Amino acid sequence: MTTQLALIQTSSSSDREENLKHTKNLICKAADNGGNIICLQELFLSPYFCQFVDEKQFHLSESVPGPTTEKLGELAKQNECVIIAPVFERQAAGIYYNTVAVLDADGSCLGKYRKMHIPEDPCFHEKYYFTPGDLGYKVFKTKFGTLGVLICYDQWYPEAARLTALQGADILIYPTAIGSLPHENKKTTSEYIDAWQTIQRSHAIANGCFVASTNRVGIEDDIDFWGNSFVCGPFGQVINKGGTNEEIIYAECNFDTIEPHRQNWPFFRDRRVDSY
Repeated sequence: MTTQLALIQTSSSSDREENLKHTKNLICKAADNGGNIICLQELFLSPYFCQFVDEKQFHLSESVPGPTTEKLGELAKQNECVIIAPVFERQAAGIYYNTVAVLDADGSCLGKYRKMHIPEDPCFHEKYYFTPGDLGYKVFKTKFGTLGVLICYDQWYPEAARLTALQGADILIYPTAIGSLPHENKKTTSEYIDAWQTIQRSHAIANGCFVASTNRVGIEDDIDFWGNSFVCGPFGQVINKGGTNEEIIYAECNFDTIEPHRQNWPFFRDRRVDSY
């Protein structure tokens, strides 16, 4: 199966309705250009509010399934595409998750993944807002392939990639919000971007699958989101990548290459689970 991936790399304003409208337009554009699986960035409906500890931000949360997934599900059905939709999920009073819903090409919500690894760093105060995920690592069998979805900080954990890939994921998809802080110079930023791409490319190699990461762009308060969204193949080869401005990154992924690749590089077969 050959699938056309489309990563939507954009900025987000404080106007949720405008963000949704703009993103829907980009989704339609991506679908018109052949995108079968369309991936949105982490928390795309709002600015990255985790820079600050502010209880007022909880009003941005919603149920999943809910209003946003319903609207995007309709769009997925109209365009016959799969949409990877990150949402700030409210499960109950005081319990909130950083979540991704997977919407199939018929508009149905196949399920959701809740971010497992929650950072607490300067300008990334996610532990204040998000409960660690409780659904485990999951794959979703869509019309255009079997997807494993993880979120941003999960990118740095080989265990998350491995456990998801072992369940049969053709591709690991990481909606992301990562960028530079004011004290970080160009050299540091370049090193961070290289490390960020390298760790994800290593997940592709170690697991013999495709990997895609969709990051936001633009300056929001103290963070300069660096974009650089990319897709790589089962041997870590970069198929396509973006820059630092708004754009849609397209990549053709032939999932039929995964099995021959794993036959030649049988990392799954040769694991020594008994010794770990």
